[in-house]
Amino acid sequence: MDEAGQRIERSGAGADEILVGTSGYSYTEWVETGFYPAMVKSAQMLPHYARVFPVTELNFTWYQMPRAEALERLRLNAPAHFQFAAKLTRTLTHEVEANQWRQQATAFRNGIAPLLQARQLLAVLVQLPPDFDRTPTHRRYLADLFDELAGLPLAVEFRHVSWAQDRVFTELTRRRITLVSLDGPNLPGLFPGLVVATNPDLFYLRLHGRNARGWQSGNMQKKFDYDYTEKELTGLISSMILPLASQSRRGLIFFNNHVAGQAPKNALSLVTLLRREGLGVNAAALQSGEAADDLL
Repeated sequence: MDEAGQRIERSGAGADEILVGTSGYSYTEWVETGFYPAMVKSAQMLPHYARVFPVTELNFTWYQMPRAEALERLRLNAPAHFQFAAKLTRTLTHEVEANQWRQQATAFRNGIAPLLQARQLLAVLVQLPPDFDRTPTHRRYLADLFDELAGLPLAVEFRHVSWAQDRVFTELTRRRITLVSLDGPNLPGLFPGLVVATNPDLFYLRLHGRNARGWQSGNMQKKFDYDYTEKELTGLISSMILPLASQSRRGLIFFNNHVAGQAPKNALSLVTLLRREGLGVNAAALQSGEAADDLL
């Protein structure tokens, strides 16, 4: 069934459900592209978004420590079936203070508790910076951080190539922590786009776009300014999504190319392509037989 909030089950082995959405949803430029209606307020964006996608990756939890009361209001502003992934706050990944991070970890756990208690938190994204290489100090900190966050559904995104080692994947598998697969520009030093499933419960794919020049510029708007072609999306299905789906019971796919509304546009196109493959996609992108692109 294609209705919003209803699940499409896949027969056979592999992922029973793949949820497709975008990294963040509160972008005023998406009003200009027509994804949101004119004059919509920020507080009204999530209900509109949830009519199209069943999941989002929360970005604001990286910029500021989540508060339980705010997350509860957010949760109630979406349908009961709606799901979330939440980025770990930057004071635990990018701006770590040696004598404060454990308190920060406790604060984060308390802040996202409403989503966890309501069974609407599918993953906590531990996004590490590009200069977080695999040194003894960084290895020790990451192991301690994982211990401190034990019990949460963790997914880790490495940006530095030094972490692309079998011993790292083995440890993630032992801890049942999802290794985030990514699609991005092919640049020296960046963690590569690998098909490695470390958690049988969940795979997690982030699509950043392939704008190499924008990535190198350091400008956030240029970095994520990319529009995937249908050929590229089809290639991702065969090279990454199908192999990952064969190894995990559920999948999360988020488009991070938010500039000019390209993320929701590409996400809806991917949903159409995945359904043609017979995969169980709960993105509610097709309505009454319409093509996904018609919703934009």
